[in-house]
Amino acid sequence: MDTKIVKKLSPNSKSNVYVTFLAGDGDYVKGVVGLAKGLRKVGSAYPLVVAVLDDVPESHRRLLESQGCIVREIEPVHPPENQTQFAMAYYVINYSKLRIWKFVEYERMIYLDADIQVYENIDHLFDLPHGYFYAVKDCFCEKTWSHTPQYKIGYCQQCPERVSWPADKLGPPPPLYFNAGMFVSEPDTAIADSLLAALKVAPTTPFAEQDFLNMFFKDIYKPIPLVYNLVLAMLWRHPENVELDKVKVVHYCAAGSKPWRFTGKEPNMDREDIKMLVSKWWDIYNDDSLDYKGDVTVATEAEANGVKPPLKAALSKAGVVHYIKAPSAA
Repeated sequence: MDTKIVKKLSPNSKSNVYVTFLAGDGDYVKGVVGLAKGLRKVGSAYPLVVAVLDDVPESHRRLLESQGCIVREIEPVHPPENQTQFAMAYYVINYSKLRIWKFVEYERMIYLDADIQVYENIDHLFDLPHGYFYAVKDCFCEKTWSHTPQYKIGYCQQCPERVSWPADKLGPPPPLYFNAGMFVSEPDTAIADSLLAALKVAPTTPFAEQDFLNMFFKDIYKPIPLVYNLVLAMLWRHPENVELDKVKVVHYCAAGSKPWRFTGKEPNMDREDIKMLVSKWWDIYNDDSLDYKGDVTVATEAEANGVKPPLKAALSKAGVVHYIKAPSAA
């Protein structure tokens, strides 16, 4: 990426914002409602902007506004035309997320997919040093990675010591790779324009915009601890890396794990920890006290006790960076 485009921005007087993305008239709107209520429950000080495509119906937009969301329509972004088979068919829609870098009225944004829930306040991530792209390392162990050499040899960033990368046969190990379902970045017109220009000449890859963002931001990517984006597959692929009681953000991206569609019949969905996390999501979604009430804010136990997460200590434990994939909120 052009270092002239990705410059170290200094803080200014603009505010921060959470951003999510929604397309179509399907049930992902429930995920956004749940996310809005979750951010309220943890006492976040910042608004949630929902970037929507023109196919999101008016009824869904009004519902989101009634939950305190700022609904902002964006134009779709189409990938270069080729015959690439996406890991999931709907990934192609997610290129439209590139438009959020145009939200320059905000100083900083934390992007969250609509199938994410926030269980502890993460506003402190807005205080990370500027000029970098922050996200959680992904995992290569699920079948959606079957097209990659990582999957074929059993190599994963989450536990690089388990299977060493065969540099003698495959060359240097792959660069660090993040899950694009949650990230911290800075809106900037130059970056937005550069993203769209780079997309015109970029190869289309199976993980769509996630692969593209990894290529684009590779030089300024900084990993943050997995507590900020727990991809559910970590529970059965790398349980030794997960302390569930310390997780702040859960990403319901595993097949069958969307709480609003949950049946428990898909592989791994009969696990007690999965059922507990799905129930936890529903507790927030069904809590009428978390509905938007104008200027009324929800006090949290953490705020009442003056607790602020020790981010720097957490970052020092981030360790190695890992590649993983996570479906987006399309």
